[in-house]
Amino acid sequence: MAHRLRPVGPDFTGTAPLRLVFTRGMSAPPEAVFRALAEDVSGWNEWFSAVTLARPSGDGTGREVRLRGGTRFQETVLVSEPPEVYAYRVDVTNAPGARALAEEWRLTPEGRGTRVRWTFAADGTAPFRVALKVGRPGLGRAFRDAVTALDRRLDPARA
Repeated sequence: MAHRLRPVGPDFTGTAPLRLVFTRGMSAPPEAVFRALAEDVSGWNEWFSAVTLARPSGDGTGREVRLRGGTRFQETVLVSEPPEVYAYRVDVTNAPGARALAEEWRLTPEGRGTRVRWTFAADGTAPFRVALKVGRPGLGRAFRDAVTALDRRLDPARA
């Protein structure tokens, strides 16, 4: 059953009760990575294996996302500052125990490529927070695999 979460702003990714932060380098430049994140929302399922559907909503101010396993999100884009930051919050989800969720993708030039930092910020019931902490290795693996797949997609010579 879907429920509405507490609306949070972009600062939540730095102040949330639970923050999971992952980083990885890519050979693609920040501009290309940003376009894939913010402008090609419908393409997320081609490189992020946990995503089964992603599409923009609200004239690009929101997103609808579905994950493998049935979790669904209605999101609002909080920050879209090319080519450095893309962030969004979850407004409605069927994930039990969630009270507030936001994610931030921060892109930093690194040589000819990009250093990607993904922050998953959350607040929720104690069981929800424990589940996220226990699931941290899996989220980290999903992030690493997604960034690797996106890098291959953006630079076919790496495939």
